[in-house]
Amino acid sequence: MKKYLTKRKVSESSEATNVDFSKHKRVEISLADLPYLFKPYVEAQGGGDTFVGVGFQNWAHKEKLTHHVGGLNSVHNQAWDKCKDLFNNKQRIDVAFTKHSTQSTIDYDIRLDASIDCIRFLLRQSLVFRGHDESEASNNKGNFMELLQFLADHNQSIEVVTFKNAPLNLKLTSPDIQKDIVHAAAIETTKLIINDISKSFFSLLVDESRDILIKEQMSVVLRYVDMEGHVIERFLDIEHVPNTTAITLKETLDNLFSRHGLSISNLRGQGYDGANNMKGELDGLKTLILNENASVYYVHYFAHQLQLTLVAVAKNNSKIVSLFVLLTNVVNVVGGSCKRLDRLREQQASKVIEALGLGETISGRGLNQETSLIKPGDTRWGSHYGTLISMITLFPSVLDVVEIIAEDGATLEQKCEADMLINSLQTFDFIFSLHFMKKLLGITNDLSQALHRKDQDIVNAMNLVRICKLHLQILRDSGWDSMLTQTTLFCEKHEIVVCNIDAKFLLPGRSRRKYPKMTNLQYYRVELFYDVIDLQRTELESRFSDIGTKLLLFMACVNPNNSFVAFDKNKLIELARLYPKDFFDIDLEILDDQLETYILDMLNSSEFSNLNGIGDLAQKMVETKRDKVFSMVYLLIKLALTLPVSTTTVERSFSAMKIVKNKIRNKMGDQWMNDNLVTYIEKEVFADVANQDISNMFDKMKKRRRP
Repeated sequence: MKKYLTKRKVSESSEATNVDFSKHKRVEISLADLPYLFKPYVEAQGGGDTFVGVGFQNWAHKEKLTHHVGGLNSVHNQAWDKCKDLFNNKQRIDVAFTKHSTQSTIDYDIRLDASIDCIRFLLRQSLVFRGHDESEASNNKGNFMELLQFLADHNQSIEVVTFKNAPLNLKLTSPDIQKDIVHAAAIETTKLIINDISKSFFSLLVDESRDILIKEQMSVVLRYVDMEGHVIERFLDIEHVPNTTAITLKETLDNLFSRHGLSISNLRGQGYDGANNMKGELDGLKTLILNENASVYYVHYFAHQLQLTLVAVAKNNSKIVSLFVLLTNVVNVVGGSCKRLDRLREQQASKVIEALGLGETISGRGLNQETSLIKPGDTRWGSHYGTLISMITLFPSVLDVVEIIAEDGATLEQKCEADMLINSLQTFDFIFSLHFMKKLLGITNDLSQALHRKDQDIVNAMNLVRICKLHLQILRDSGWDSMLTQTTLFCEKHEIVVCNIDAKFLLPGRSRRKYPKMTNLQYYRVELFYDVIDLQRTELESRFSDIGTKLLLFMACVNPNNSFVAFDKNKLIELARLYPKDFFDIDLEILDDQLETYILDMLNSSEFSNLNGIGDLAQKMVETKRDKVFSMVYLLIKLALTLPVSTTTVERSFSAMKIVKNKIRNKMGDQWMNDNLVTYIEKEVFADVANQDISNMFDKMKKRRRP
């Protein structure tokens, strides 16, 4: 039978050996088990099993206890130390293992968080991630590794867990890891956008363009009204399409909607730009979507109308075509080399100094800045107007540079080309066309700049178009005399022969016998001035379909400007009838009563007296909780705000694509490019994505070696 130390024996032995057992808990361990647990086998030492199996009985010779305990390294003390270690919870194997696993997890999180922070910075700046060699000894590791090293140099915990103690297969810095983190960031960013839309309705903006590898890419942007009444346009995705047929684009959109959990039943507006197949009434993408949802109304982009107007003018009036062809040649010749551009700047600087000395111009902050010629482009809004402005400003300097080329050109072809340009530039015909188009495009340029705003609403856009057309009419009715005077003064200043406006018009290079007989006044005033203005006005008028015009007229009744002067209850009810999925018959009855109460409330509330546009109205209604009181009216306001106005957000996505996927990164895959674009374009949303959310998504994407 096993024997155990009793309390009495323990207390007596503690007095004899000066061992303080009171600090230790009483443990139920068999003395017979001690040699197997603690006592190492030491030959010819320890003698018998008195203190092991039988127990100590000879209390008359208690000094033997002291002899048994022995010195510091005695067998007894070694066994006692091992016994204490056994009952020390902190030294248990499972505790040590858990402690090691916990620390490994902390180190992993620190490494991953550091990598996410580096990638977050690089994505926001659209910087190149990788270098040619990312090894420690490389001098070209790339921005990611260099930034991570910078963080490690200023944060010891990052340096320890990333560069000193990280396992070789768990550094979280490889190219694949970088791409996975970016993909996780893009997923979380898109998720925030989709959650912000929630189950509300939205509009679809689509355009297509080619990337640096001549791959057709389709950009998709969503427009909606958020919970606070703000108009939001968010870039959703860019998809590679094998072709731009309507069926292919529709299939791509269906897959995209399915992937992000969006429903075409919540679609309330659509707008497309670019490809001809998007404009078709029967087979286009617009019609395919309308077949599924009749409430997805199409509104032609207002800002794009101006661009189409410019193209129409250039194609339908030969004189305007000649003007821009000549301007393009001048830009190509003068900007053909760095030396010529330097000469242009030098010439312009000397003329500015001369004008300042004569008092013909003034100096001041922001004035007389260095400028250069701008090349016109049909796909770049405002470029034609910028070309005209720069040409008028730099005209004498441009002539000087062209004359230098005509005299000192490297080849005979260059000299001949410069001579022809000089002859063409120094004509009344060119100067008149130059100033006329500058005046004309200045009118539409103001409208174009206003329409570039993301939060522009369709009612204000319609009002801006109306103002633009009114301005064009005023120019046609009373702008001829001032235009002629302006052209004449410019010609006299630069010693250009002014034609006799009453003389017979002679077109250079044409047979006088075949060309119609008319005076210079008739040609410049009727054939050019009136004709081009009429082309502009006709183009603007023709871009609105019957349903589109009706839709816009009805929505104008929501406009709060001038104390809701445009309010018309009957038209607003007709507007609601255009959306049968949102307004049932019973809803129309409720809307009828609600509109009467609504307008009385608006007219008698001071906080709604100075609103500018329906965008301000929506925000103020949410702020004052009127969106809950007049829910049907607020729904009409949201529908008006949701309709797309311009393509600016889509165009900006293509500009971003050219930054992200450029000549240096021309082999970038579609998914990799899309992930970069989502986080780069939607910087504001990406900034709200927490690192922990990216980490969680990163771990879910693949089976990781997380400790």
